[in-house]
Amino acid sequence: MTQTEPLAALQAQIAMIAKRSGRKVADINLIAISKTYGAAAIRPLIAAGQRLFGENRVQEAAAKWPELIAETPDVDLHLVGQLQSNKAEEAVALFSTIHSVDRSSLIAALGKAQQKLGKSPRCLLQVNIGNEDQKGGCAVADIPALLAEAKAAGLDMVGLMAVPPADTEAAPYFALLAKLARDHGLSELSMGMSADYEAAIMLGATYIRVGSAIFGARA
Repeated sequence: MTQTEPLAALQAQIAMIAKRSGRKVADINLIAISKTYGAAAIRPLIAAGQRLFGENRVQEAAAKWPELIAETPDVDLHLVGQLQSNKAEEAVALFSTIHSVDRSSLIAALGKAQQKLGKSPRCLLQVNIGNEDQKGGCAVADIPALLAEAKAAGLDMVGLMAVPPADTEAAPYFALLAKLARDHGLSELSMGMSADYEAAIMLGATYIRVGSAIFGARA
């Protein structure tokens, strides 16, 4: 199997799910999660036409993506992992979209970084949809206040992101996230990974974040 065959199979599966759920496949954006993989694993996917990629850590992304983006300037790089406030400026400089905005201090840091760099990545508010102590994301009750803070700071807040609790049915959590996005007039929904992207698409995901189904199991 070539490195691009899993990507082609996944794209076909997404198209089938979209059709079955009455959605346009163009409205579902596949982010290939390339954390822990180097340029040699990423370049064949770029050559096959994949343009959206996701990383969990600013430092890892900064080490490998500037060269790849220089080679293919229309690559669209997303930060999907937790972001420390002291890395906000690096994140604004490198990423087109940040999925993990979840607290006041980070909103303030991103606002300052945007003013300094003259660059405004799209942002999503990460919601701790299962109210899990060990997970990042804001409480559901904090969404209105954080969205207001983000607007005041000049962030381009376009949607919500969540990771449902492991080893449980994801669909109810995806349905709740979709309702919260509608309630707050947000158009983008970042939800669904390798194990549960089908339910996410059927419940309105606009971004699905898939790693192992494309790259294989991580070492």
